[in-house]
Amino acid sequence: MTENPANTSVRGVADTVQNAAATPEKEQPYGALGLKPDEYEQIKKILGRRPTSGELAMYSVMWSEHCSYKSSKNYLRQFGQKVSPAMKKNLMVGMGENAGVVDVGEGWAVTFKIESHNHPSYIEPFQGAATGVGGIVRDIISMGARPVAVMDALRFGAIDHPDTARVVHGVVSGISFYGNCLGLPNIGGETYFDSVYQANPLVNALAVGVLRHEDLHLANAKGVGNKVVLFGARTGGDGIGGASILASDSFDEGGPTKRPAVQVGDPFAEKVLIECCLELYKNELVEGIQDLGAAGISCATSELAANGDGGMVIALENVLLRDPTLTAEEILMSESQERMMAIVTPEKLEGFLAVVAKWDVETSVLGEVTDTGRLVINWHGEEIVNVDPNTVAVDGPVYDRPVAYPTWLDALQADTASVLPRPTDAAAVRAQLLQLVGSPNLADKSWITSQYDKYVLGNTALSFPDDGGMVRVDEESGLGFAVATDANGRYCQLDPKQGARLALAEAYRNVATTGAVPVAISDCLNFGSPENPEVMWQFAQAVEGLADGCLELEVPVTGGNVSFYNQTGDSPIHPTPVVAVLGVIDDVARRIPSGWQDDGHNIYMLGTTKLELDGSAWAGVIHDHLGGRPPAVDLAAERRLAGLLHAASVEGLIDSAHDLADGGLGQALTEAVLRFGVGARVWLGDLAERDGVDTATALFSESTGRVIVSVPREDDVKFRGLCEGREYEVLRIGVTDAGTDGLDIQGEFHVPLEELRTAHRSPLADAFGPVVGY
Repeated sequence: MTENPANTSVRGVADTVQNAAATPEKEQPYGALGLKPDEYEQIKKILGRRPTSGELAMYSVMWSEHCSYKSSKNYLRQFGQKVSPAMKKNLMVGMGENAGVVDVGEGWAVTFKIESHNHPSYIEPFQGAATGVGGIVRDIISMGARPVAVMDALRFGAIDHPDTARVVHGVVSGISFYGNCLGLPNIGGETYFDSVYQANPLVNALAVGVLRHEDLHLANAKGVGNKVVLFGARTGGDGIGGASILASDSFDEGGPTKRPAVQVGDPFAEKVLIECCLELYKNELVEGIQDLGAAGISCATSELAANGDGGMVIALENVLLRDPTLTAEEILMSESQERMMAIVTPEKLEGFLAVVAKWDVETSVLGEVTDTGRLVINWHGEEIVNVDPNTVAVDGPVYDRPVAYPTWLDALQADTASVLPRPTDAAAVRAQLLQLVGSPNLADKSWITSQYDKYVLGNTALSFPDDGGMVRVDEESGLGFAVATDANGRYCQLDPKQGARLALAEAYRNVATTGAVPVAISDCLNFGSPENPEVMWQFAQAVEGLADGCLELEVPVTGGNVSFYNQTGDSPIHPTPVVAVLGVIDDVARRIPSGWQDDGHNIYMLGTTKLELDGSAWAGVIHDHLGGRPPAVDLAAERRLAGLLHAASVEGLIDSAHDLADGGLGQALTEAVLRFGVGARVWLGDLAERDGVDTATALFSESTGRVIVSVPREDDVKFRGLCEGREYEVLRIGVTDAGTDGLDIQGEFHVPLEELRTAHRSPLADAFGPVVGY
């Protein structure tokens, strides 16, 4: 245990419980801490007096939108209510814990979660993004798992805006720095540019961990007399008020006005913390571990106590400090990184301290578990907090915010892209294909992904640019998991319920194209201010669409995150519900890449094409248009398609699979050709005739439930029979041909590989500098 003489050098004047009871008239800065007047009155009613400064600090962070979900909780309950027996079958831990846990077979479990770190990443992009990765990784550690992979879903402003480069360089560097230093592969994600995210970038970080069933740990403080131990980095002044002030308010027109320090990350300290925690678990030295992320000690103590025997007593002066001038309130609110809180039985404390000493991790015993039903925090012998922890961590305010149908939506939906002029001559179609391929959102993202290490640990089976990332869990059997994240804010702006279902369908389909079976979902719901009734309508619609969709697919939501206040002034971002789908594959040797490698294989399209250009990349890039209604989605068909792809994978009938989404068939063919540099000859006549569409629609429509696959000729009959047996539309549309040196749309146009590659790679390199490694 580390001594902390610095703590005694500056003690400060504490606002004690006794003093709070004796001075009810004292004015307190609850508004500056993010609390509303009625919330402050509610706290006084709960306590029967005014809160102490320490209690006010705790309630302010724990009752913040970011921590309490007070505007979203009533809607999020649907994820637990709309559940079938099949959805519970492999679910070991669901919502409410640090991360969901799924049984993947052979005694293995996988835990995963996605969360936001949006506002900090605008204020200070590097540290905001870096600590976003660190925080989500600690959620994985706290479940008893070893982190094995990370991903990120990013949204930036317009690629040519003067401020976008600052945010992009900082965010990508922060993610790269932290993940690479931790030694975790970054196996994929997504990046979009749109002016609606200009001052509100979205940085959603995902982490995945693996564990044996018997190693699962939950975060609670049970066992009267058990010790409460804080270990890891020292507590500093960084991140004070991050959850309550920065993440739970929107920016003014002039940008952020409340600028608390963004957390500062140290990935090497976290790497040591990972190994230390795993050894503590292995030696059975802890009853539970809680990470200290948003709300810091306030969160860890109140949540552990509320989830345990209901009581805890803490000596706050035992907290190890980087800055000895911190007040008690600042210590409670600090969101300093790389810290964990453990519950340890007295007889195991010596063994616990030996392990943390071995890893040179600083440690202090703060107090112990009680059965009083009270969380009591003392500061140099004086009682500064005495609360029921449930009122802090569980029973905070829950709002039914006003909900209003957007006044502008009907006009937006009536403005369909189907009336926009579509090219009819081959040269114009070819030009538009290249324009799309070379647009920022469809362009090659190697400028970003080449800065990430995707092969560290040696278990990566698939990563960007494939449709999903895949990691081997067990070297002996080849058991593995796949993950994909998706969201289309343009679709969600047109119809948030349908947009959420489309995000779910695409992430589900992306996992299925790797050969894995989708089994679980985590989501990160990014929206504008909940105080805007139209935003709350969007949120309600999206959650309903997602919950109903998960029930239809019978895949459970295991946890996630809500991020509100992503707006500047009165201008919210497009609703952006990012959906992460986890799949299981029994042998990663059966993985399916997104592009073909061999000559002479038949190219098939699964699914049918309709005139569905509303909200499409084509409408946005070619016509700068957003309007109409997003594509239809048939989740029952998506489920059949996933089953078909899995069966084809098991039987070894397909060598590649790529879903059709943003940019449609033209984009999918381009990416499949570029994946390994093998060209293709494609004919669209049969497709156009069967589906009743023109060439431009065939290439650019974003109809759902579609995948292109390449099939060796010797497996052709079996594959077609499999499709017919599963009653899924299939059509041969081409053949892989290394001799074509590019993409040849027969009877229409030819684009050489180098021209495709140049167009595809240019946008990010032109905006942000050369691509690493090219």
